[in-house]
Amino acid sequence: MQEPTAHLVTKGTLTLAAQSFGRAGDPPVLLVMGATASMLGWPDAFCAALADRGLRVIRFDHRDTGRSTTLPPGEASYTAEDLAGDILTLLDAFDLPGAHLVGMSLGGYLAQIAARRWPGRVASLTLIASEPLGWDGPDLPGLSEDFLAHFGALGTLDWVDRQAVAAFLLETERLCAGPDFDAGFEAARIDHILDRTESPASMFNHATMSVAEDWTGAFRRIECPTLVVHGEGDPILPLPNGEALAEGIPDAALMVLPGTGHCLPARHHAAIARRIAAHIRGA
Repeated sequence: MQEPTAHLVTKGTLTLAAQSFGRAGDPPVLLVMGATASMLGWPDAFCAALADRGLRVIRFDHRDTGRSTTLPPGEASYTAEDLAGDILTLLDAFDLPGAHLVGMSLGGYLAQIAARRWPGRVASLTLIASEPLGWDGPDLPGLSEDFLAHFGALGTLDWVDRQAVAAFLLETERLCAGPDFDAGFEAARIDHILDRTESPASMFNHATMSVAEDWTGAFRRIECPTLVVHGEGDPILPLPNGEALAEGIPDAALMVLPGTGHCLPARHHAAIARRIAAHIRGA
């Protein structure tokens, strides 16, 4: 597998760490991860599977994760719109007039904001395990009780105790992945995540992030080609969220992953990459 190329993007006091896979002349795909997650939320093998299908793949660390600008816990004041603006900052830094956005969870929410704010810069959307931007219908199901109970212990976690932090994050991944949980793979990935940050607690600054604007019904006004990918057994944003996205965005397609939670399991990498590549070629 080709080694990714590292990049550091700066804008004022902000630094965003990024990596790219594939050839510079291929159609560009920007991967936008979910809340509390660095670029490592996108498995190397998944990025390579996209690049092998003739796409230039870019992934990056959100603010307060990995090697991007990190503020002390509780000191962040950015909004969801600010994080969506980081998408545009990256496109500008890579000299890309536009790109195909692939967002997962919160990343899908941010990608929808970008598609509404800068429609000329977003060639297509792929929304994985995501919720509608500005949902305006009956309440959709949310976090499982088990996940809520797990996060109830967050306030007592000793962030100086690396073993305790790793165990907490590993249990988080288990609850997200369900039957696809691979303890060995996730433990190694978490070890890498902790090696890449000096303040792991800062990732939870995302939990205090606000939404500054009224986006009511905004997902229904998305105009670019959209593919929705959702796990049948997602315990974080259950499947009705993905179904609502696919029904509300004009001409959106829906790919349901059987028996899958809030994750990107290796068994689906090839199928998802193939579907995304076809979606992009047809956009």
